[in-house]
Amino acid sequence: MVIGTMDFGTRVTADDAFAILDSFVAGGGVWLDTANCYTFWTDPSGVGGASERAIGAWLRARPGARDTVRIATKVRHNPLVPHVPESAEGLSARAVRAGVEGSLERLGVDHVDLLWAHAEDRTVPLEETVGAFGELAAKGVALRVGAANHAAWRVERARSLAREQGVEPFTSLQLRHSLLQPRPLTPLAEGGHRLLAAEDLDLARSEGLAVWSYSSLLWGSYARADKPLPAPYEHPGTTRVLTVLHEVADELAATPNQVVLAWLMRQGIDPIVGVSRVEQIEEALAAHGVRLSDEHLARFTEAR
Repeated sequence: MVIGTMDFGTRVTADDAFAILDSFVAGGGVWLDTANCYTFWTDPSGVGGASERAIGAWLRARPGARDTVRIATKVRHNPLVPHVPESAEGLSARAVRAGVEGSLERLGVDHVDLLWAHAEDRTVPLEETVGAFGELAAKGVALRVGAANHAAWRVERARSLAREQGVEPFTSLQLRHSLLQPRPLTPLAEGGHRLLAAEDLDLARSEGLAVWSYSSLLWGSYARADKPLPAPYEHPGTTRVLTVLHEVADELAATPNQVVLAWLMRQGIDPIVGVSRVEQIEEALAAHGVRLSDEHLARFTEAR
């Protein structure tokens, strides 16, 4: 399981972020997921960096913590002009190097354990982006590299180019995924989100790639009446799945959120869980103890 730190330093105060991170590590958590653009859309500055600074402050306040956690960050979306998303840095070699340099400074570390290309940038030759990520991996600045919100064919093309260049290839995918599915072919309101598709899992399983899922708990919609599901999820399949979800949660004495996370992990998918309170991360970590049977999985498959 991965803790999502997107709102740290903005909607989540420094004190709360410290408490959440402490609880996550105490519960056996390892991976922290952030991005250099988090969260420019809520930060008065109009640029990202708050989340990385919050993690960096926590690392400085917790000697030895860097040895117990792994850090994943992303480059691509940080605005070069405050409050202007269209000025995003992109994935040119120069932008990738500058983006990572800023991330390392804010985090106060000499390397990250996983560096993501946050989304595609088709204004830049893929060969250039692959080479830039490979260069950082060769220098030990990024121990692994991955592709978030990329089409499967672009990931495989990038991996082929990495082989040709003799550099580290993308070995991880990050896409939006959860138990509930929106109506097919329905546009998502969240710009830039890309849903996990069967071909992504096919690629990952055939090539041994790690898969991370974001928006895993649909912003609290599984558990909170004040967080209704977005319109694309209003269809008969949702009703069927929610019925099974609550049945299984009752059978296993678990919460719906825990069952959703267990369902993802049972498929070898690492869910990113964004939280704003300690009790939320405690609930999420307890999902490791939820054991779904093959019969449970079959019921979900039929409902979906």
